[in-house]
Amino acid sequence: MADMNELLDAISHMDAQSPDTTLADALLLGFDTETTGIRPGRDAICSATLVLRDQRLGYPGDVIGEWVVNPHRPIPPAASRVNGFTDDFLQTHGKEPTEAIDAIATVIAAAQNVGIPLVAYNAPFDVHMIEGDLERWDLRPLIERTNREELLVIDPLLIDRAVSTRKGHRTLTDTTFYYGVQPHGNFHDATADTVATVDLIAPIARLHPQVGGLRLGEVMDWQREAYQRWRETFNRRTVSRGRTSADGWL
Repeated sequence: MADMNELLDAISHMDAQSPDTTLADALLLGFDTETTGIRPGRDAICSATLVLRDQRLGYPGDVIGEWVVNPHRPIPPAASRVNGFTDDFLQTHGKEPTEAIDAIATVIAAAQNVGIPLVAYNAPFDVHMIEGDLERWDLRPLIERTNREELLVIDPLLIDRAVSTRKGHRTLTDTTFYYGVQPHGNFHDATADTVATVDLIAPIARLHPQVGGLRLGEVMDWQREAYQRWRETFNRRTVSRGRTSADGWL
């Protein structure tokens, strides 16, 4: 597995991507976290993976960085059952968050600065979690590390909801099965989940050419509009039960 410097070196040898680059052809940086809970700023990252993907090479060409992080707070039993981490393991093997979270943010920012999008399944969760940890440890905010006005993010969950009318659940496991993606490892492991997430881009792009042809310069607005359409439909279905979705995406 690569460390921060190896990921940064790999990124430095990649040509900057134009806003006209299509999603089907784009270099990607996959991202996934395992956490102590679901509340950014209160809960914390205890494991994270970044996967740098050249879609021409696929999985064999991936550069993968992994971090185990001491969150300096107890991990609830429910979270431990999902991700397998215990307080003892994290305290013994986890890096200090000021080191690990800063390293993760440094790599993400380097990729952003050459137009490589961050790819995360249900992206707002992972983006908000790292933003919460950066704030918690008084580290430089993610967007301030970049030369961009906003982060360039790709969310396969949001894209799949926008273009696929299939029935059933849309967990990462269900979605990878639908698109024929074979997992590398077990789900609820940050590395296996990250690889599966970037693996989704190619089959979604093939099955839905309008997605594959999206240009990086337009993909954020496209996803926001897709989220708004989904939100309106979701709210019409669920408001009678007292449920509504969040106000926005990213």
